[in-house]
Amino acid sequence: MNTDTAITMLLAMGVAAVVSFLSTPMVKSLAYKVGAIDVPKDNRRMHKVPIPRLGGLAIFLAFLLSVLVFANIDRQMQGILLGATMIVVLGVMDDIMALNALPKLIVQILAAGIAVYHGCVIQFVSNPNVFSSMTYLNLGWWSYPITIIWIVAITNAVNLIDGLDGLAVGVSAISTASITVIALMVAETNVAVVLAALFGACLGFIPYNMNPAKIFMGDTGATFLGYILATLSVTGLFKMYAIISFAVPFLILGVPIFDICFAFLRRIAKGQNPMKADRGHVHHRLIDMGFSQKQAVAISYMLAGILGLAAVLLTSSGELKALILIGAIFVVGAIGMRAIFGAKEPTQEQKSEQPNQPEDASSASQEEKHAEN
Repeated sequence: MNTDTAITMLLAMGVAAVVSFLSTPMVKSLAYKVGAIDVPKDNRRMHKVPIPRLGGLAIFLAFLLSVLVFANIDRQMQGILLGATMIVVLGVMDDIMALNALPKLIVQILAAGIAVYHGCVIQFVSNPNVFSSMTYLNLGWWSYPITIIWIVAITNAVNLIDGLDGLAVGVSAISTASITVIALMVAETNVAVVLAALFGACLGFIPYNMNPAKIFMGDTGATFLGYILATLSVTGLFKMYAIISFAVPFLILGVPIFDICFAFLRRIAKGQNPMKADRGHVHHRLIDMGFSQKQAVAISYMLAGILGLAAVLLTSSGELKALILIGAIFVVGAIGMRAIFGAKEPTQEQKSEQPNQPEDASSASQEEKHAEN
């Protein structure tokens, strides 16, 4: 990384952070005016007072302004930004009025398709079969549906973990930082500038979203962050198939990927509709185990950080690959299994004693609105 790239990245991050921080109070006022308010209606909500959502609009505007000023907008980036705009418009509508699952899924697929049409495609991946003589796999025409599935899945996975104050935006920021480092390692400087803008936009919003939250980012922010992370991981990670391991993108986005897989498998094992929301996500389990919101969020940050560091080292240090990968999987697996199987369902009395703390908009009734989760 040369000096010019470093300066551009710092400027992109700084401008995005300032714009996000300054625009969030205005978005908060707008949320009250248009009725984008999360009103507690059941005991699954952890907040007891109405909290405005729509905060993701500030993140998006800050990101978009910074990217337009500092990044090179090539055809691929045009497709990503166009798709992101569609996702944000959808999120704004859903934060104001509850939309049905099917039209939201259709729009997400279309947004992913636009990015794919503009060249954001997983064409090659390293071969996960260690016994095969083929080092890399050319996905051929399968690259198009696989990329769309990846983008839609990560979009909803980030939205799924948006259940505690500061959880989704913080995990997204950590994942963004990890992808940024790897993008610089593989000389994807333009992607690194875009990621720096995204990181700054998250940083500017975090002070308003940490417990106790003053505003939720809602679907507008959660789906936007998921979409951008998914598309930029394709551009900055999968694209460099000669360098990046098959496992790296899954490590970086391991927290939301684990949660969405766990949610579907758990619901299927219980004979439930896998698309039906419940109060059984990993962050819910941590709360039920006795952790406070801040502690549960800190644990999630730690896991995201460990996985991100493992991904970076897996890319850069060949002799440490096996050790780091095994260590990361062991740590995450141990904590994950403890959260899954060690928690008991809270009693009605325990639920009534839940602290009067806000929870992000996409948990509780927000999850009920998102059948795609």
